[in-house]
Amino acid sequence: MPPALAFPWRDRAGRFSALKLATFVLALAPGLWLAGAYALDALGAKPITALTHGTGDWAIRFLLLSLAVTPLRRIGNWPRLILVRRMLGLTVLAYALAHLALYVVDQNFILSKVVSEIALRIYLTIGFVALLGLVVLGLTSTDAAIRRMGPAWNRLHMLVYGIAVLGMIHYFLQTKIDVSMPVFWTGLLLLLLGWRAMQRFGIATKPLTLLGLAVATAVLTALLEAAWYGVKSGVPAAAVLGANLEFAYSIRPAWWVLACGLALPVVNLLRPMPARRNPEPRPAVRPAQPALAAE
Repeated sequence: MPPALAFPWRDRAGRFSALKLATFVLALAPGLWLAGAYALDALGAKPITALTHGTGDWAIRFLLLSLAVTPLRRIGNWPRLILVRRMLGLTVLAYALAHLALYVVDQNFILSKVVSEIALRIYLTIGFVALLGLVVLGLTSTDAAIRRMGPAWNRLHMLVYGIAVLGMIHYFLQTKIDVSMPVFWTGLLLLLLGWRAMQRFGIATKPLTLLGLAVATAVLTALLEAAWYGVKSGVPAAAVLGANLEFAYSIRPAWWVLACGLALPVVNLLRPMPARRNPEPRPAVRPAQPALAAE
């Protein structure tokens, strides 16, 4: 087994990587915290349900973090971030599988009930489809699969964006009353998708364009929240939008999304400049060209 696989804190050459070690610790920390809280009976009256929700929440967070790798690499000129993308993706799969396993435990291991619930409850169906997509991406994340599939591998792994959308819909539908957290995380997904749309249409990544992206995403997040409450609860959209200007009780998700978005132009301004390569000295006398050039 290559050192990079045997020890997740090493790079492909087997050298110690502080970035990979930090990512590995970050991946383990939520699971260890949830396990510790369960052992200490600190998860309330329904600890298994709390664990189920907790693992699902962290699957969403790590999914967005994995999607943020490429934008941050380019916006901040941090090429080494690519080292942790696979680890983050597998962490998403691990928490998503734990989420399903804990749901089975919560249903007292009655698999027939689990299957019927997934088939009959639309939010569970959506979540299960997203999980199946994650399993496919996880199974094809190896170097061997990348070599075997060739260009088809990139096309397959574009499914991650659809999986993220399904995950957010599942998150919204399973949340009973306050959807502030699903709105916030969906706003961050819109921010990441907005950056990719900029790349798609050839819009340069500059502080000014990133500022516009941050503002536009915050507005879309506020509109999303208003639309959700309007459709789901019948609350007037104008009242929800007006709540974004009231700071006495809470700060609405759109403002947190704006704060995250405004970090992008700052990162772009402060990014390290790529090192210049010293040009090779030109020979004083131009060498003779060969009589026949190789084709």
